Amino acid sequence: MNKLVALAVYSEIEQMNFEKIKTLGQLRGQGYKAKTIKEELRDNLIVKLKAGISPFEGIHGYEESVIPELERAILARHNVLLLGLRGQAKTRLARQMIELLDEYIPVIDGAELFDDPLRPITRFGIDRVEEQGDRTPIRWIHRSERYTEKLATPDVTVADLIGDTDPIKAANLRLSYADERVIHFGLIPRAHRGIFVINELPDLQARIQVALFNILQEGDIQIRGFKLRLPLDLQFVFTANPEDYTNRGSIVTPLKDRIESQILTHYPRSIDIGKKITQQEAQLKPAQRERVQVAPLLEDLIEQVAVEARASEFVDQKSGVSARLTIAAFEQLVSAAERRAILNNEEHTTARISDLFAIMPAITGKVELVYEGEQEGPALVARSLIKKAIRSLYPHLFPDPEKLKKKAGEQPYQAILNWFGEGNTLDMLNEASTGEYASQLALVPGLDDLINRYQPAMVEEHGLLLKEFVLHALSEYSLLSKQQLETQTTFKDLLSSMFRFDEEE
Repeated sequence: MNKLVALAVYSEIEQMNFEKIKTLGQLRGQGYKAKTIKEELRDNLIVKLKAGISPFEGIHGYEESVIPELERAILARHNVLLLGLRGQAKTRLARQMIELLDEYIPVIDGAELFDDPLRPITRFGIDRVEEQGDRTPIRWIHRSERYTEKLATPDVTVADLIGDTDPIKAANLRLSYADERVIHFGLIPRAHRGIFVINELPDLQARIQVALFNILQEGDIQIRGFKLRLPLDLQFVFTANPEDYTNRGSIVTPLKDRIESQILTHYPRSIDIGKKITQQEAQLKPAQRERVQVAPLLEDLIEQVAVEARASEFVDQKSGVSARLTIAAFEQLVSAAERRAILNNEEHTTARISDLFAIMPAITGKVELVYEGEQEGPALVARSLIKKAIRSLYPHLFPDPEKLKKKAGEQPYQAILNWFGEGNTLDMLNEASTGEYASQLALVPGLDDLINRYQPAMVEEHGLLLKEFVLHALSEYSLLSKQQLETQTTFKDLLSSMFRFDEEE
């Protein structure tokens, strides 16, 4: 049975058996009309918008900001510069533009570039059509072959991007250097009729950026003095970090002037959006998800760590805090709980607040510190961010201890503080089994009453986690003393621990 494949995602000719179309004459007989890459993207976007289909699936938080701007740029047939800090899905946006290309397009068989049979631009393609006419053989390429991506690095040359003469080719074909067939095309010409992405554009040397002027403005290239007009058909997408303009390099002004649309990206503007991204991108095995239950509170705390980092005086805000931080942190959290379950031979477990401190390696590798942060040390900064996240989210679930300090009378935390004030301490082992974990928390009176009063709906499923959360939060509000060691966390009365410290001094 013949395989029917759509010639274009939403073309005028809805379907054709392209396997049977092998010559230029057959192609013309089917009524095929050539389109530029920008017209192709525009037409397919219009059909998707009319159908209510999002062309950028799986990108959260940009629905009302970046995506509409990018869609307007495509409709305007503009080249695009995506400008934003690291980890803001700039490259993913560019890669998803592939879905707006026609599924298959015809090219001249044997041509070095993706030559349009109706509008060839290479010497080989032009000669082939002149010699063979309607008998010119064609082949079909999938849209996945029409995407080219290059990371801009200081060692990139004009020859890499544009092309150069090839002496080996000249020798093998016995060609003179005056013959344009000795040219070896670079990445940009080879992306003809496709999407070409340059990531981290400011890292490209200024003299290399200058080589892009003619391609963007006139659509042609120059190689080694050849009087060569090659009207390339390209959709350019550039990505850049705005702070690179001063840190590593800059985008030369004439090049920026030739890029028609500059679109600013941003980090998630709410914790809920951040959670969607993290859950979507976290690489966890099904066995891990089945074995470890993670409460929404812990998901919120991980996202809040990133929020705190983006506002921290110790973190270089010019560098940004990538969304990869929360993704890696969530994977670390689950792995910490999984390891504990394996050690205790438990089939199922629930992630704990103590597991949150296991995400520190994910933080220290994802943030760049300013001088003051380097003086503090990466580990201390990471631990501080986790503590600030606990302090920030706590008032959303329980009475704010800071405000209660100013009020007279009975306090909701009084029973808990009294127990520690009587000289009691609580040692929470990091690798304690579920039973031991529950027994340790049951020693502190007042925790059950507090949770039943303020979070009754969460008692049954996440009661133990909330108890631990309360203790950690009270220490962050300087109502309890907390000492964290490698294997356990000890909670004590604040005043007695201070007096003991003075005696030791």
